[in-house]
Amino acid sequence: MAGILTDIDKRTNLAGTNRLELLIFTLNGGQKFGINVFKIQEVIQVPKLTRIPGGNPVVRGVAQLRGKDIPVMDMSMAIGEERLPDGENSFVIITEFNRSVQGFLVGGVDRIVNLFWKDINPPPEGTETGGYVTALTEIDGEYVLIIDVEKILSEVSGAPEGVSAETIDKRLERKGHVLVVDDSTVAQNQVKRVLDDLGLSYTLANDGKEGLDILRKWVVDGIDVPSFLTMVISDVEMPRMDGYTLTTEVRKMPALDGLYIMLHTSLSGVFNETMVERVGADIFMAKYKPDELAAAIQVRMRHDQGL
Repeated sequence: MAGILTDIDKRTNLAGTNRLELLIFTLNGGQKFGINVFKIQEVIQVPKLTRIPGGNPVVRGVAQLRGKDIPVMDMSMAIGEERLPDGENSFVIITEFNRSVQGFLVGGVDRIVNLFWKDINPPPEGTETGGYVTALTEIDGEYVLIIDVEKILSEVSGAPEGVSAETIDKRLERKGHVLVVDDSTVAQNQVKRVLDDLGLSYTLANDGKEGLDILRKWVVDGIDVPSFLTMVISDVEMPRMDGYTLTTEVRKMPALDGLYIMLHTSLSGVFNETMVERVGADIFMAKYKPDELAAAIQVRMRHDQGL
């Protein structure tokens, strides 16, 4: 497995092209799963794990890697499937997202594939996935399920619920509307709680294409969208159209000139700041700290309200 993530910096060139790379892996059976390479630091053979008594059963233990203690979660248990067997034949995918580093124990690692986001689709309506599958695609005649690792991390480690009272600027009128674009229900709910605390209404879109369609419809309906919306808060990784491409398409439309766009993403890496400037977004915000998100939203609210 050595070398599977070599030249990772070169992969940042995919950003803004509506493309991604998936690391394909398996759990207990033949079903294949995927995770965005941008979330991955490295892939290693399962190391020695130290079990923490009384901890979440999904966390199989802690591994010490280069002087850091990294929690390792059983990916199969995390999505409601059978526990992965003990042994040295498994792998750990070390990930960094939502401002934290954690490992996911998997049964086997296959390969990395290069895809277009337009070929990544949301799960069919009514599909019983337990909410852990955020998207799927077909590779070589087989379905690959993309796991919502943000949901797993939220359930295992917990996440701040809402905005602290001292963060809320009481001078601001509780008015405004936000378009929230994110394929993760967990992320949507996190943003909604912040907007509720600030008194803002919102419209939800499940991917960049849906978000762009909503904006275009508002324009056709004669709505002055830049005045109507306080901002757009968009994820980056999404089926059909990613947040970078959504932003690029918005900036091509004169009727949306001046629309404020926040890219709110779990992805880490300095390339995000570069991509914000390249595609024309106004601000980048790493997920997820409600007080920081609220503070950034209120900056725009003050602008709109002349404060």
